[in-house]
Amino acid sequence: MDQESKRIIKVLVMMGTLFISLVIYLSYFEIFRASAIVTNSYNKRQWLNEEYVLRGKIVDRNGKTLAYSEKVEEKQIRHYPYGNVYSHIIGYSDKEYGKSGLEASYNNELLNINASNPILQITENITGAKEQGNNLILAIDHELQNYARQLLGSKKGAMIVMNPQNGEIYAMVSKPDFNPSTLKENWEEIVEDKDSPLLNRAAMGLYTPGSVFKIITAAGALQQEGIDTTYQCEGSVNIEGYILRDYKGIAHGKVDLEEAMAESCNVAFSQIGLQLGEERLKDVSEKFMFNKAIPFDLKTKSSIFPSKGLMTKPELGATAIGQGKVLVTPLNMAVAVSAIANDGVMMKPILVKEVISPDGKTLKINYPQALARVSSSLIAQEIKNMLVKAVDEGTGKNARIRNIAVAGKTGTAENETGKEHAWFVGFAPADNPQVVVVVVLENIGSTGGKSAAPLARDMMLRTLNRLK
Repeated sequence: MDQESKRIIKVLVMMGTLFISLVIYLSYFEIFRASAIVTNSYNKRQWLNEEYVLRGKIVDRNGKTLAYSEKVEEKQIRHYPYGNVYSHIIGYSDKEYGKSGLEASYNNELLNINASNPILQITENITGAKEQGNNLILAIDHELQNYARQLLGSKKGAMIVMNPQNGEIYAMVSKPDFNPSTLKENWEEIVEDKDSPLLNRAAMGLYTPGSVFKIITAAGALQQEGIDTTYQCEGSVNIEGYILRDYKGIAHGKVDLEEAMAESCNVAFSQIGLQLGEERLKDVSEKFMFNKAIPFDLKTKSSIFPSKGLMTKPELGATAIGQGKVLVTPLNMAVAVSAIANDGVMMKPILVKEVISPDGKTLKINYPQALARVSSSLIAQEIKNMLVKAVDEGTGKNARIRNIAVAGKTGTAENETGKEHAWFVGFAPADNPQVVVVVVLENIGSTGGKSAAPLARDMMLRTLNRLK
C-alpha cells in the first residue's frame, strides 16, 4: 500500500472516530443531560413558553388559591397572595432570579410542557404551545400552614405536620422566610441575610438531632438479640476517658429501656450504642433513611450517619444519643417518626397530591407509597409505648393533651454555636395516629421539653380538631 493510500485511510479513520464520538455525545446528552438543562431554573428558553402560556394555579387541599398568574397588557404577572407563608413550598418564578420550590420542580406541569415526550414537543413547536398551564393541588391545609407559621413566630427553625398513614404533609414551615411577591425589591437584602431566609430548613437544614435520635437507637436495640437494656445511671459515664453526662448530671438510678426513653437517659443509650457497635447502629439508621435521598417534591439533603469504620468508643457513645457528627433534616425525622406511628412502615412524604389540566382532567395522582419497613409492627408498638410514657411521665410532659394519648420525644442538641437546638417529635392519638408533628428550634439555648414540646402540642391539637 502506497503512502498516499495510508494517509487517506488515516483521515477516514479519524473522521469516523469523530463522527462516532459525536453520535455518542449527542445520545448521552439527549438521554442523561437534556432534561436537566431544559428544566434548569436559569435556562432562559423556559421563559419563551411563559410568553404564550398562562402559568397554572397552585391550590391547597381544600381548593384555596395559593399562587396564580394573570396577563396585564400582554405581560404575565405571578401572584402570591399569602406572601411569606409559602416562600419555601411554592417558592418563586422570576425571569432575573430563576425559580425555586414547586415553581421549579413542577415548572413543566405548570406550563403544560411535554418535556418527557420529544414527539409532543415537536408537535407543539409546529402547532403552537398550550395557552394555559396545569394546576397543582397540594396536600397542604392552608389554615394549618398559617397556624404553624404563627407558632414559630420569629424563632429560627422548622415545623412539619404529616399524616403518618399516607404521607401527606399538611404543613411545612421554615423560618426565617421571605416574601416572593417583593423578591425584586428585596433580593440584595435576602441574599445577604446571615440567617439564610432562602434555605428551606424543613427539607434541607441539617441539624444535630440530640435525644430524638434515641428512637433509632432503641429500634436497633430491640431488633438485635442479646442487648442489655437495663442500666444503673449515676448521672455520668466514663467511656475511655471521655465523661458523658446526663442533663444537669441527674442520676436516674436503675432504668430499663422504657424508663431510659422517658427520662432521656444519656448513660443508658450510650451503653446501648456501644453494645450495638458502629455497623449495626449505621444499618438501623440507614433503614430510617440516613445517608439516603428521600424522594420528595422539593429539593432535599440527606441526613448523615458519619460511618467509615473508624469510630472510637467515645464517638460511638455520643452518636447513639444523637450527638457527635450525626446530622438529620426535619423531613427525615418526620418520616422516621411516622414509621413508628404507622406500625413500622415508612411512607413517602407527599406535598403535591394531583396535577390537573386546565379543563379539570386529572393528569397525575401521587398515591400513598411505602418507602421501607423500618421495624416489625411489634417493635414499633414497643417504641410507641415508650414515647407515650415520655410524654405522660418524662421529659415531654409539656406536649400532653387532655383526653388524648400523645407519643413523643424531646431533644436538646448541643452544637458548635454553644446554643442548643430544641427538638420535639411526636404523634397523636397514640392508639390511632392521625398526625405527626416535628419541631426544631435553632440555637434557642433551651431544652426541647421547655421550648419545642408546647408548640408541637398546640399544633397537634389544632390539626386533630381540623381533621374532625
